[in-house]
Amino acid sequence: MGILRATGPVAALCLALLAGTASAGERRASSTGKPAPPPLPAGASAERIPFKQLPGWNRDDQAEAFQVWLASCRSQAANNPALSAGVPVPADLARVCRQALKLGTPDRSAARAFFQAHFEAWRITTAKGSGPTGGKAFYTGYYEPEIRGSLVREGIYQTPLYDRPADLVSFEPNAVPPGFEGYTAARRKADDSLEIYPDRKAIEEGALDGRGLEIAYVADPVDRFFMQVQGSGRLRLPTGTVVRFAYAGKNGQPYSAIGKAVAERLNVPPRDITMAGLRAFLARDPEIGREVMQENKSFVFFKVAPFLGRDAGPIGGEGLPVTPLRSIAIDRKIWPYGLPVFVETAIPDVGGVKPQPIRKLMIAQDTGSAIIGPARADIFFGSGDKAGAVAGAVRHGGGFFVLWPKSTSELESAIEGRP
Repeated sequence: MGILRATGPVAALCLALLAGTASAGERRASSTGKPAPPPLPAGASAERIPFKQLPGWNRDDQAEAFQVWLASCRSQAANNPALSAGVPVPADLARVCRQALKLGTPDRSAARAFFQAHFEAWRITTAKGSGPTGGKAFYTGYYEPEIRGSLVREGIYQTPLYDRPADLVSFEPNAVPPGFEGYTAARRKADDSLEIYPDRKAIEEGALDGRGLEIAYVADPVDRFFMQVQGSGRLRLPTGTVVRFAYAGKNGQPYSAIGKAVAERLNVPPRDITMAGLRAFLARDPEIGREVMQENKSFVFFKVAPFLGRDAGPIGGEGLPVTPLRSIAIDRKIWPYGLPVFVETAIPDVGGVKPQPIRKLMIAQDTGSAIIGPARADIFFGSGDKAGAVAGAVRHGGGFFVLWPKSTSELESAIEGRP
């Protein structure tokens, strides 16, 4: 398909009306044509912000973000089962996605006009005093590590990566069985009943031995731990070949960020613990390191991902490869996959990377156990050590601007000039 040239906001709005008709309930809800904010949990608020007031909006490349967003739209059109867990895709977002799929490859100006015509920007904040940034957004980073490993147990490669066990049953976020509150999975027994799955300590002490679940081995237990925290990784084999591993599930035990435990042992504020500092602490004394890592009872299983190209990002929760500085992980109990979010935060001075602001349109394509709250996101920074150094140092506040789709009646009001 050819390049789409901008033909003006009114033309874009008219195109939007071809995508579908609002239900009677939607028409009643927005009969005045006034923008309706996204639904939020108690204690959070949304303030509508004109696009021209978004810091850095006019300097971003929305065409790049548009292509990442289209992958999520195609996932919706294909009825991807990954979308069934958590908040469903709103009807208005699905409608706008269907329209976007007809556009092909818009240039920067046309992509920007499309987002402005079909969405309203809302600044999301939480109650003042809540969280580490006092009500503002809070950002961290994640990456895809590359570590030394082997497909067979040999020499220094003694720490196993495990395949997903056949008896592991994962729960949908809003469908946890009675008695398993606080858990995200369980073990199905021979009589079809469920029991809590072994935690990290039990697995490391042999709870899964003899089941043939080992699919690779790494040299350093700390490397495995961080690969599990990130949810994916690349293993560089002794031959130099790189094999990629994707997330396949977890034991369902509660996730605990060990940074707090390390901060307590070092008697420093948790905010002073970076990923590099955490790794150094764990490596200093292997026995203490093992005890600290076992405080996080969650344990992640992997699968080989030969279908991923060398330059593709790892598979996120939506079931799609994530894109550096365009994909974020969000709280799936609050936000749907495929939601555009304009991110305002910063990259710190680390690893030879100059401090610089991040002001980009990103797409919600992943989730994580520690990503909790309406103004909380984890930014994907890429693969390898450099990406890891930057991702591990990001613990910043900023602005979290959700692009919430306009309803059909809002679009009609804009065309007719109603307030």
